[in-house]
Amino acid sequence: MTRDNDHGELRTLLLLLALAVSLLVTGTAVFLAVAYPRLAEPLAAGAAVLTCLAGLARTVAAAARERR
Repeated sequence: MTRDNDHGELRTLLLLLALAVSLLVTGTAVFLAVAYPRLAEPLAAGAAVLTCLAGLARTVAAAARERR
């Protein structure tokens, strides 16, 4: 195996791991919102904040990649 191929496999593995974790977190949030309706609004606010933070992290990563 070449070094690039190893990195590709690692990236794929990390992507699948991130997908699994995000699905578990989303499923838990939906379950909590259905089981405990009074938590729906705080969960929505938390999801909005996390979405903003993810967008900011993407922007910073793209800017850092551009500088290289």
